[in-house]
Amino acid sequence: MNHDLLCTLGPSSLNEGVIKRLEELGASIFRLNLSHTPQTAVEPTLEFILSQTDVPICIDTEGAQVRSGSLVDGRVQVKENSLIHVHRHRVPGDARDLNLYPSFVLDKLELGDVLSMDDAILAQVIEMHPDMAVLRVLCGGDLGSNKAVTVQRDIPMPALTPKDRHAIAVGRKLGVRHIALSFAHRASDVDEVRDAFGSDAFVISKIECNSGLRNLEEITKRSDALLIDRGDLSRQVPLEQIPRVQKAIIQSAKSMGTKVYVATNLMESMVTLPNPTRAEVNDVYNTLGDGADGLVLAAETAVGRYPVGCASMLVRIAREFHSAADRDAMLPSTPISLLVEPLGGSLTLIETPRPTPESLEAMPILEVGETDLMDCELMANGTYSPLTGFMGKDALESVLHDHRLPSGLPWTMPILLSVDADASARLGTGDLVHLKAPDSGAFAVLEVEEVFTYDGEELAERWFGTTSVEHPGVKRLARRGTTFLSGQVKYAEPAESSLEQYKLAPAMARFIFAKKGWSQVVGFHSRNAPHRVHEFLQLEALKRTHADGLFISPVIGPQKPGDYYPGPILKSYQRLLDFGHYPRGKVVLGCFPTYPRYCGPREAVFTAICRQNMGCSHFIVGRDHAGVGNFYRDRATRDLFDQVEDLDVRPVFFDKVGYHQASASYRSNGAGELVTISGSKARQALRDQEELPEWYMRDVVQEVLRLDLARGEQIFRE
Repeated sequence: MNHDLLCTLGPSSLNEGVIKRLEELGASIFRLNLSHTPQTAVEPTLEFILSQTDVPICIDTEGAQVRSGSLVDGRVQVKENSLIHVHRHRVPGDARDLNLYPSFVLDKLELGDVLSMDDAILAQVIEMHPDMAVLRVLCGGDLGSNKAVTVQRDIPMPALTPKDRHAIAVGRKLGVRHIALSFAHRASDVDEVRDAFGSDAFVISKIECNSGLRNLEEITKRSDALLIDRGDLSRQVPLEQIPRVQKAIIQSAKSMGTKVYVATNLMESMVTLPNPTRAEVNDVYNTLGDGADGLVLAAETAVGRYPVGCASMLVRIAREFHSAADRDAMLPSTPISLLVEPLGGSLTLIETPRPTPESLEAMPILEVGETDLMDCELMANGTYSPLTGFMGKDALESVLHDHRLPSGLPWTMPILLSVDADASARLGTGDLVHLKAPDSGAFAVLEVEEVFTYDGEELAERWFGTTSVEHPGVKRLARRGTTFLSGQVKYAEPAESSLEQYKLAPAMARFIFAKKGWSQVVGFHSRNAPHRVHEFLQLEALKRTHADGLFISPVIGPQKPGDYYPGPILKSYQRLLDFGHYPRGKVVLGCFPTYPRYCGPREAVFTAICRQNMGCSHFIVGRDHAGVGNFYRDRATRDLFDQVEDLDVRPVFFDKVGYHQASASYRSNGAGELVTISGSKARQALRDQEELPEWYMRDVVQEVLRLDLARGEQIFRE
């Protein structure tokens, strides 16, 4: 974010997850509001924040501000023309009797004073007694505990309260250097704060009263930054004048080289709603246009239901503001996204028009496999970005040796098109070839660049780490041959599918994630119907990463015999969603129209790259992810991710997880005696019509799979 982002921490955000996410979104300062922090909580709260982040903390003082005292019920309805008794000594606050804070304010009141309370209420002092003032309510409304009270004349108050001085002492001890002075009335108030905090303090003076406006120039000279608190300022400045005053303050501060921040009601609706109003977005955009150096989130991140979403929205508006100068202002453009960028920075989409029947007839036909056309589809829709064609020999060598494309971008999976001797003899560079499968409506057009051969055993060893034909990937390679055709895919049309509703191309997945307000997404790859360890891994990964959502996208391409067909897998997951076994609004179910190569570490990194292109910031990697048998050592996948450390998608690693019967929980290795849960055992139990316990696989999943079997449908590949 090109502007400073100040986020207030409170009950909704004083936890590791939200603090980390706000930091990742670019929070410049975390603000602790003393008006809503008990004195006894100041030190432990500051210590906790310091333990979670290196982002500077700003102590926001109570300052020269009057507030309502505590109310027994938290909030009361005050009726017009009723009387309020303001007591010096503490009383159980209600609509009739209450206290003001600080208590000495009672000595400053005079007959005829008008008090504005909690924005809505107006009350006038009609009687003064030694320990009490009587107020007549001129305008009724709701009054809450600890709410701002403004006297409609300037009354002298010290710049710092005793709580402020206590917090300053604690802050200095802990190394805090930022302080916001509430209700800066005059330059001497700023000096008082510097004397208390130390010469190295970064003082943000809050402009929120008429005296602050009158003395703005002198206050600005003494301050490191200004903060326009539009909420408190509007209690003394008519609301319709706030936009003009805001512009004037910003212009004045900018002319003196002082930073200025703007607060209050930036995204107020997001305290309870997941999206802001158009008026709020317009206000923020125009505030940036006024020249504000930063934006302050208060209730939105302190007590709101969507602190991360709110900060994300501000960042998106700021990015839109800064990028607008490079575009035609009248035309809409691609929405600003905070999702991780695709590999290489953008999706490489193949968008050439569908070839005419006549042009297809003029091309030589090359019959290929279903998996080859799946590769074409994934190159065309951007899943394989930045690849747009089958690899040539140099690219293959680079991937095998360096785990990178010739461009230097990380890439671990050979993407090859095998051809027979006849095809290799009749095709040459520049030829357009019609690729089609014998039993499928899918087809593609390829422009040939190179025909090459590669030693089969060497390729198997470097790709799969073995030459054993017991490995399904090696077996497939041996069956298909070692002559290859490279070239750019010019067009790809996938076959019709009964799973079409789950096929989310990267652009669509990204659109959905952004529409849901997600900026961090955990991806999950699977070729099995879900059992309980799968659920544990998914929800534990959400917890660990503090991500906004989970993208479950099982493989739907051809697999080895005994594996599930894709339909039952997706029906099982849909069943779990329908029965509410995942957090509401936190999961998107899709599919990955590819096929397993069973090559362990290489495939784990490759499938992570594909999920990055789909918009995932994190990717779950289990102990034997994408492997088969005992061909890969336990740490091999971690080591390969370490080698390609410049990937933007981050792996979430899990060791072996099992069920701990004594505690009825799921745990990792070394956490007591565990019962192993595996997809293979679950498949065998289904074949044998054995019912699995609920802790192994949920009843709702078993029901949907057994129902398919009872109907005579195949759920396992032959």
